[in-house]
Amino acid sequence: MAARRRLIAGNWKMNGLKMDGLALARDLAVRAAAGAPNCDLLVCPPATLVAAIGGALAGSVIALGGQDCAAAEKGAFTGDISAEMLRDAGCTHVILGHSERRHGHGETDAEIRAKIGGAWRAGLVAILCVGETRAEREAGRAPAVVSGQLAGSMPEGADAARLVIAYEPFWAIGTGLTPTLADIAGIHRAIRGEIPFGTRILYGGSVNPKNAAEILGLDEVDGALVGGASLKAEDFWAIAEACG
Repeated sequence: MAARRRLIAGNWKMNGLKMDGLALARDLAVRAAAGAPNCDLLVCPPATLVAAIGGALAGSVIALGGQDCAAAEKGAFTGDISAEMLRDAGCTHVILGHSERRHGHGETDAEIRAKIGGAWRAGLVAILCVGETRAEREAGRAPAVVSGQLAGSMPEGADAARLVIAYEPFWAIGTGLTPTLADIAGIHRAIRGEIPFGTRILYGGSVNPKNAAEILGLDEVDGALVGGASLKAEDFWAIAEACG
């Protein structure tokens, strides 16, 4: 565990206009300058704000990430953003395979695997999201579903320097519901056996200041992918401080 430094990543999703995003980023940068918690910090704003937020965070310890990228480097792909474009805007990470993309946009494991390849080509760390639906969990299929997503989405040559896994049960995202601590630990242990040594595994799904300490206290949890709570500087910072 000592070799895996915790990572607290904020996924802003489709939230925030320029003024709001800059105020949030500047607040976080001020807090970080006063004394950063014992973890790595990352924020992933919507694409329209990436460059502006990168400027607001310049010189701070807070890293910048994208929420998605295309597999291709460039070309006739209207509306898409390449990993190279994210890198050019200051990103070091990109979230890929989020359940809202898998279920809302029909992204397949093969498409996600290709996107991860694109992220690596541009020198970005890929945060690969996996997780089951409520029906799959109730049917006792959560481990098999997550294992299948890992096998289908993770390219060959993966290593801990270029890959982070985020376990986010789809039914827990934005609902206020979370699996039991035993369930979280069990899935994380199962994931640990299928990924390169030293790869960090984050938990995501209704993480907030009230439950962060007990979730981050689990040995197999290396951080959190935070949704709604990342839109409030005080809440995001409280979650980061729960790392100890």
